[in-house]
Amino acid sequence: MPSLDGSFRRLQDEALMDSKKHAKFTSAPAKISREAGGKITAYGGYVIGKNIKIVPDKKIVQRWRGSEWAENHFSTVIFELKKTKTGTRLILTQTGVPDEHYKMISKGWKEHYWIKMKKMFEKK
Repeated sequence: MPSLDGSFRRLQDEALMDSKKHAKFTSAPAKISREAGGKITAYGGYVIGKNIKIVPDKKIVQRWRGSEWAENHFSTVIFELKKTKTGTRLILTQTGVPDEHYKMISKGWKEHYWIKMKKMFEKK
């Protein structure tokens, strides 16, 4: 997972929980609630789900699925934020991804999140 030059608050508020900024760095529409229990969509509806738990400056837990997954099959996504000497380390854990989608999802995190997110934070 990436180490980013940026504060916990900036990473959580800008990259992960702000619909407009998320859409900007991913180049795809997103609607992200900032509340536990609130709905999320990303990549123009490819990702749909909801926030389960939000611990400011520490952790975000979401349940989400890809649009082509079985209708009631959701994965659990946990973003953990750890302070480092130079910024913040983002640790991702995702469980429950269907086997047939694992490679695509794993590749997608790297190409569509980590690389783009790192570029976003390097610009500031």
